[in-house]
Amino acid sequence: MQGVTGAAQQSRKQAETETWPNHRLILATAQLSQKGFRTCLDPQPIEAEDGELGMRIVHVDPEQAFSGGEVQVFLLMDGLRSRGHDCVLACSPGSAAESKAEAEGFAVHSLAMRNDFDISAVLRLRRHIKASSPDLVHLHTGRANWIGGMAAASLGLPAVSTRRMDRRVKRNWRTRLLYGRLVKRVAAISPAVLRHLLDAGVPEDRTRLIWSSVDPTTLRPGESREQLRRAMDLRSDQVLAIAAGNLVPRKGYSNLLSAMSHLEGPQSMQLWIAGEGEERQALEKQISEQGLEDRVRLLGQRRDMPELLAACDLFVMPSLAEGLGIAALEAMAAARPVIASAVGGLGELVVDAETGLLVPAGDIPALAKAMATLASDTGLRQRLAAAGPQRVASGFLADQMVEAYIQLYREVLE
Repeated sequence: MQGVTGAAQQSRKQAETETWPNHRLILATAQLSQKGFRTCLDPQPIEAEDGELGMRIVHVDPEQAFSGGEVQVFLLMDGLRSRGHDCVLACSPGSAAESKAEAEGFAVHSLAMRNDFDISAVLRLRRHIKASSPDLVHLHTGRANWIGGMAAASLGLPAVSTRRMDRRVKRNWRTRLLYGRLVKRVAAISPAVLRHLLDAGVPEDRTRLIWSSVDPTTLRPGESREQLRRAMDLRSDQVLAIAAGNLVPRKGYSNLLSAMSHLEGPQSMQLWIAGEGEERQALEKQISEQGLEDRVRLLGQRRDMPELLAACDLFVMPSLAEGLGIAALEAMAAARPVIASAVGGLGELVVDAETGLLVPAGDIPALAKAMATLASDTGLRQRLAAAGPQRVASGFLADQMVEAYIQLYREVLE
């Protein structure tokens, strides 16, 4: 028994010499960041497409699911790699991002990140980052901000963050520590998200607006619209509305179903919702109670969004809160008119009466009216649809986002 105890004490003593005391970690990392201390940079030179030295970036995204944020992470990593920069992804084990990164040939560091102040995760990530010898670290979620921010600061590495959520940022010590010490710059994906940061006291010179983006080439269907609609058993006179996203309360799908039940006129309009989530059972019950079984389908998780968009007549996004709305952006890139809530970045992305129709969030009668309007007016649908790709090309293309982040990275490294 004494041998076991002695071994445990020796192991603990060794661990203490290799790591920092947990209660001092946050303060120490902040102090290192403030001093601009760098301790682990020894990257092998790589040449970028523009003739500059290529950068090595560790991206941190602990999400298990794969949603709009993860779409953006991979668009960015793909674009960076194609320009001669090296990307490493730190993510959760068993996550969809881990599988996709491995399949696409990215280096992956897999580690559990349980909460914002998971100190063991900070220390493990610190070792992974040090082994990668990156130029900087890019943090893609709230949890990544803290775990990755502390790990990067403890190594004297600069970190940048992307904020995607349309919700208030509290003006408190955590915000000051995160955006004042741990993170050198924070990119907001829409003006609405940027306003939350500025309202919380984040210095303007530490913020940037970098819109989320889409690659229209990934939205090309494998078959023609006519072939797809025949395969989906849709009549030529049926109007198909598509919605896509996680089945969670903030997406507003319960309101969308109620709007469908309020629609008057012919029963030819169909609503298909792609996605999975915690609200599925409640939505199935609502569909049954409102007698919508013949008009509404819950499709589950789908990998054929280009085909669904090609087959549909309009796209609906009734979110109650939205940083931007990648699904709506993809619909516009695919030349489909969008009905959307006028919230957050979504209300800034969709131009009312130009690329779609905006309605107040949670306003079921207004949502039903907008759906009825587009369902009955083919000319209006065509006009709104034609403007979508032009809007996307004005600042929402993946290449434009990638170039903006490269500029931000170089600014931080200078």
